[in-house]
Amino acid sequence: MPPDPPAPARPPELLPDDTIDFGVGLARLLREEAARPAAPYPVAGWPSAETPAGPFRLEPVDPGDARRDVALLHRWMNDPAVAAFWKLDGPVEVTARHVRAQCGTGHSVPCFGVLGGVRMSYFELYRADLDPLARHYRARPYDTGVHLLVGDGADRGRGLGSLLIRAVSDLVFDNAPPCARVLAEPDVHNVPSVAAFLNAGFHFRAELALPDKRAALMVRERPLS
Repeated sequence: MPPDPPAPARPPELLPDDTIDFGVGLARLLREEAARPAAPYPVAGWPSAETPAGPFRLEPVDPGDARRDVALLHRWMNDPAVAAFWKLDGPVEVTARHVRAQCGTGHSVPCFGVLGGVRMSYFELYRADLDPLARHYRARPYDTGVHLLVGDGADRGRGLGSLLIRAVSDLVFDNAPPCARVLAEPDVHNVPSVAAFLNAGFHFRAELALPDKRAALMVRERPLS
């Protein structure tokens, strides 16, 4: 009698929530992205955003401008309230090395947040799906992560953080169509930062055990049109 027909091939299993397990897929996506521009998005060309506190824009940091860009960021990093979580206090070379490393990753853009013409905050926008963070959560292509600090103490504690976080995530959604999620991973002990993300429309998704901290994974989905 003829042999039994071969069993049909099983369809690939889909991960929950249409996500990618980067324990398997990160290397492949890194290869696919290798030929793309070094910066995740051309932030320098993005327009300003109108906010209740005035016009806001992102201005990429020049790591070679030690007298202006690095010096200002160095001053902020040595504020004890900032140093407690960023851990980048010390001589100016600590700041310069950090900014150079961000620019050298190929997927991160360090920026000043300019509100009403004044540099008053610092942001790092990065492709979270291409970052080591992707080993700790189920990432999707073009997930965009954000780190931030508000520079001067006088600008803290009055709601500016939430306003700026929302403005930056809106800029990402408006100018980076492939990105469907903006996320952050503040230290769980940094209660003001976690609250600022919640007030900016982010949702707590999980607590992550990262190499240097226990982090709150905060996610904001692209608003439905």
